[in-house]
Amino acid sequence: MNGAAPPAIAGRRGGRQQRASGGRRSPARPAPVPPPMAAGRRAPPEPGGGGAPVLLQGIFGAGPSPGAAPCSLALTARELQVRRPGGSAGPDTALRLADCVGSAAFPAAAAAACFSLVCYPLRGPRWGSPARQRLERTFRVCLGPDAEGNLRIAQAWSRRIRELSVPAVPTQDGDSYGVLPRPCRALVLLNPQSGAGRAIQDFQVVVQPMLAEADIATTVFVTERPYHAQEKVRDEDLSQWDTLVIMSGDGLLYEVVNGLMERSDWEDAMKKPLCILPGGSGNALAASINHYAGNDHVAKKKLLTNCTFILCKGLHTQMDLVSLSTASGKRLFSFLGFGWGFISDVDIDSEKYRWLGNARFTLGTLQCLAKLRVYQGRLSYLPAVPGQDTSSAPRDPPMPVTNGQPSHVPPPVGTDVPGSLPNDSLLVPLGQPVPAHWTVVPEEEFVSVYAIYQSHLGTNLLMAPAARLHDDCIHLFYLKAGISRVALLKLFLAMARGTHLELNCPHLCYVCVRAFRLEPRAATGIMTVDGEALACEPVQGQIHSRLCRILSGS
Repeated sequence: MNGAAPPAIAGRRGGRQQRASGGRRSPARPAPVPPPMAAGRRAPPEPGGGGAPVLLQGIFGAGPSPGAAPCSLALTARELQVRRPGGSAGPDTALRLADCVGSAAFPAAAAAACFSLVCYPLRGPRWGSPARQRLERTFRVCLGPDAEGNLRIAQAWSRRIRELSVPAVPTQDGDSYGVLPRPCRALVLLNPQSGAGRAIQDFQVVVQPMLAEADIATTVFVTERPYHAQEKVRDEDLSQWDTLVIMSGDGLLYEVVNGLMERSDWEDAMKKPLCILPGGSGNALAASINHYAGNDHVAKKKLLTNCTFILCKGLHTQMDLVSLSTASGKRLFSFLGFGWGFISDVDIDSEKYRWLGNARFTLGTLQCLAKLRVYQGRLSYLPAVPGQDTSSAPRDPPMPVTNGQPSHVPPPVGTDVPGSLPNDSLLVPLGQPVPAHWTVVPEEEFVSVYAIYQSHLGTNLLMAPAARLHDDCIHLFYLKAGISRVALLKLFLAMARGTHLELNCPHLCYVCVRAFRLEPRAATGIMTVDGEALACEPVQGQIHSRLCRILSGS
C-alpha cells in the first residue's frame, strides 16, 4: 500500500469544547474587537501587555458554513485563542499548539476560504488515565475582495499555525535532537501476525488518519515471514524515506536494527529516525517512550494514539544500543534487553497464547511459577565507572565480592576502519577470564537474570523506572535461587507500579553496569534478546552510547 499526500483537511466541527488551562474568561464588558489584520502581518501586543504577544489576529466565521457565527482569533506562539466578540455566553477556548498535528487551508463557497487545525489534547475521563482525543476546528475567511484574496489569508494563518506547532528542539544535549521534515515520507513495516493479529486494522483506523493530518505520506510494507523486515532494510535504498516506522511488537524492531547494522553504510543508515507503534503483545519500547514523554500509563488504543501523536510531532533523539556476542560467534545489537531464566521462560512459553494479547504474559507467569526452575551459571559485570552520569539510577544493592580492584576503563570507541562495526572495547574474548576490575557474582544459582536498557519490560511492567533512552547504562537485575513463589509473585505485582525495589527483597539484586557476561553451566533454559529466543550459550555485551535515533516525545 502506498500512501499519497494527505488531502486537505475537511471542515468538520470538533466535539464539545473545553477551556484549556491558562484560558481567560471574557470580561463583563469586552474591549472593542480590533480590525482584522492583513495576511502575514504581525499584530500589536495584547492590550495591557499581560499575556503572550499576539502574532496574528482577526475575525472569522466559527465554522465552514456561510452562516457561521463570527469569532475573534488571536494567535500566539503557544496557542490559538478563540473569543466570542459579544462576550455574553460561553468561555473562551485556547487551542494549544503543542497538541496540534496539522493545519490546512482550502476554498469555500461564496468566494470565501477556510483554514482548519487538528489537535489531540489530553482529556481526563471520569476514571482511568487521560487520553488524547481528536479535536478539529475550522474557521471561515471572507475578508478579502475575492476568492483568491481570502484563500491567501487562510493559507497565511494555516502556514503560521504549522510553523508554531513544530516542537522546540531541546538544547541541553547539544545536537542530539531533531525534527522530521514536512512533508514527511515514512516507510511503515508492519507485521500482521503480531500480538492479537490486529496490526493492519489498527493502522488503518487509528494511525493512517493521524499521519495524513500531519502531512506524513506512508509506504506500507507488510512482512510475510521471519526476518523479512531485516532483509528489507538491509537491501533497500533508504534515501526515499525520512523515517522508518515499525508497527508491531518489539521483535520486528529488533529485526530492523540488526538489518541496518548489516549494511555497509550502517553509520548513515542508523541516523535515520526509527519509530515504534505498539502492535504486539509486550510493546515494551512503546510503553517506555510513553513513560519518557511524561504520559500516564496507558495500554492498547490509548498507547497507540499516544505513540502516533509522538510520530506526528516528529521530535527524535538518540538511543543507546547494546552489542551482544555469543560463544558460537554471533554478534547482535539489542535496544531493549537480554534475559535468561524465569522472565525469558514466561516470554517464550506464552507464545502459544499470542491471541490473548498482553494477557498471555499473565497466564505464562502463573504457569512458570507452578514449575519454578533454578539455573546455574556465572554472572560477571563491569560496574558503571565512578564519575559517570548515573544520577538517574536508583540505589544499588549491596555489592557482591569483586574480582580485583576498579580501574579506569576507556569509553567505547567508534570504528577502527571506515564501515566496520563499533568496537567492543570493554570486552575480552569469551574464552578468556573477565578483566580484574570486573565484578563476579559469588552466587551461581539464579531464578532469572535480566539486563534491560529501557524503563519497561512490557506494557504493564515498569522494571527500570530510572532508565532513559541514552543514559549509557545497562540496568542489570538478577534473582538468586531460594526465593519463594509468593515472594516472586509479589515482585511482579509491584513491578506493575515500578515499586519492586522498595520491597527490599533479599533475593533481588540490581546494579547499573556498562558491560556484562553470562556463562551458563549447561545449555538449559531459554535466553531472549528483545523478546526473541536465543540459543542458550555464553553471552557477553556492552553498551554503545547513542548509536541510533528514535522518535521520542521528550
